Amino acid sequence: MPEILKEHFQLKETIVTIFAREEKHIAAARESIREQRAYLEDFIRDDPFFQITFEPYDSIQDDAPRIVKQMIEKSAVFGIGPMSAVAGAIAGFAVQAMMDEGATYAVVDNGGDICILNDQPIVVGIYAGSSPIQNLGFELPARRTPLGICTSSGSVGPSISFGFADAAVVISEDVALADAAATALGNAVTVDEPLQECFQAIDQPGIDGALVIRGKEMALYKELPPLRRARVNAERITKG
Repeated sequence: MPEILKEHFQLKETIVTIFAREEKHIAAARESIREQRAYLEDFIRDDPFFQITFEPYDSIQDDAPRIVKQMIEKSAVFGIGPMSAVAGAIAGFAVQAMMDEGATYAVVDNGGDICILNDQPIVVGIYAGSSPIQNLGFELPARRTPLGICTSSGSVGPSISFGFADAAVVISEDVALADAAATALGNAVTVDEPLQECFQAIDQPGIDGALVIRGKEMALYKELPPLRRARVNAERITKG
C-alpha cells in the first residue's frame, strides 16, 4: 500500500494538515480550501455580522454559497453563531474534493476539527492541554464514508469558548455539525457541575458520540470508537 503523504498548508487564518496517498489529492484539498475561503470572505465582506454573531444567523439568501448555508444550518441546531462550524465545513469540503479526485484515504485536520476518510484503520489522538488525562486516542476501523471528529477547548488553541473543558470532542458523519456541536459542548462545561449534564447541549439527531475532559475528569456520551493508549505529541497538532 502506498505511503501516506502529509502536508501542512496555511491560508490566512485557516491552518490545516492534509494526509493523502497521492499529491493530486492534496492539491485538490488546497484548491477547495482556497475556493471555500473566497466564498466566505465575499459573503462576510457584504455582511460582517455573519462573522461576529454568537447567535443563530437568520438572514440567509437563496443565492448564498453552499458553505455559508451549511454553517448557518448546522450552528442553528445548537443556538449558536455560524462561525462555530467554519473549520469543520472547510475540512468537509476539502475531503469531498479529494474524493472527487478518486481518493479513498483523505484526512484534513483543520486545527483539531478533522474530516476523515480512511480505507485502513487509524488512531486519532485526543489532546487535552494541561489535563493529566493524556495519551488517549480513538481507534477507527476502515470506512468508505467520511467521519467528522471535532474538538473545542477553553484552555487550548485560539478559538472562542465560554466553557471550562480541556477537550470537548464530538463525532458525527456530518463534520460541520460536529464542529458546531463541539463548540456548544465546550461552552456548556462549567467549573464544577457534573460533566454528564453538559451533554444536554448537544442532544440532537446526527451526533454519534462525544467526550469531555475537564482536569482530572472525563465523561463519555453515546457511541464512541474504542479508546486506546496513543502517543499524543503536542508538536504534531495542527497550529500556526
